[in-house]
Amino acid sequence: MNLPLKTIRDTKPLVHHITNWVTIYDCANMTRAFGALPVMAHDPEEAADMTGIASALVLNIGTLTKELIDAMIISATAANEKNIPVVLDAVGVGATKFRDDMAAKILDSVRIDIIKGNYSEIAKLAGENAQTRGVEAMSIEADPRKVAKEFAASRSCVVVMTGAEDIISDGQKTYVVKNGHESMGLIVGTGCMAASVIGSFAAVNEDYCDAAKDALCYFGIAGELASVNSVGPGTFKMNFYDEVFNLSDEKTQSMVNVEEC
Repeated sequence: MNLPLKTIRDTKPLVHHITNWVTIYDCANMTRAFGALPVMAHDPEEAADMTGIASALVLNIGTLTKELIDAMIISATAANEKNIPVVLDAVGVGATKFRDDMAAKILDSVRIDIIKGNYSEIAKLAGENAQTRGVEAMSIEADPRKVAKEFAASRSCVVVMTGAEDIISDGQKTYVVKNGHESMGLIVGTGCMAASVIGSFAAVNEDYCDAAKDALCYFGIAGELASVNSVGPGTFKMNFYDEVFNLSDEKTQSMVNVEEC
């Protein structure tokens, strides 16, 4: 039986984040609730050293600055040297030229193992016509499953497209995760938290496609369970953390809703 959550909680991998200032607190708490250990070291002077003792690196360009991009590239270089998985959450790609250029700079400078974004962010990175408003997906013209598969193959990485259904592909196998609840869209930062969860699962599973698929199934199931006794975004967020904390592999795997294409 696949026991990723038990493995995370037994080994307590350190997940280094260079992430979004808006959601940094929630990312840390979600990582901890799943059983991994979060650390957020953003300064270029220590970023590589922190990555060197971590089991995964999560990069999030939600509140990017040039200095932050430098720290991300320094950290990802250190991760590449030690074969530590690197997750890039391409928040807001397609909204501004600066953001597009900085995402491209990261992808051209280092190896990214898992590229995550919503449908329009990934489509924009893949060269498709897409619209993004702020950090929200608006529309894409192409088939998202095809986009994920072809983009993953072209970059030899795992691509994760998050939305009402999450699409995960490594260019060979492609999964559609249907777990989750609409209440997850009522609170700011759910996508950023998902990247932290993916990093936690990738830290204990070298098959990053399966790790991302498992991460989003578990994350979505916690959202489904949290919605049952929630009356609004405040109670949902509180219940969400508690449901993650109380998850088990056995409970989760009986609720998994995933399709392999």
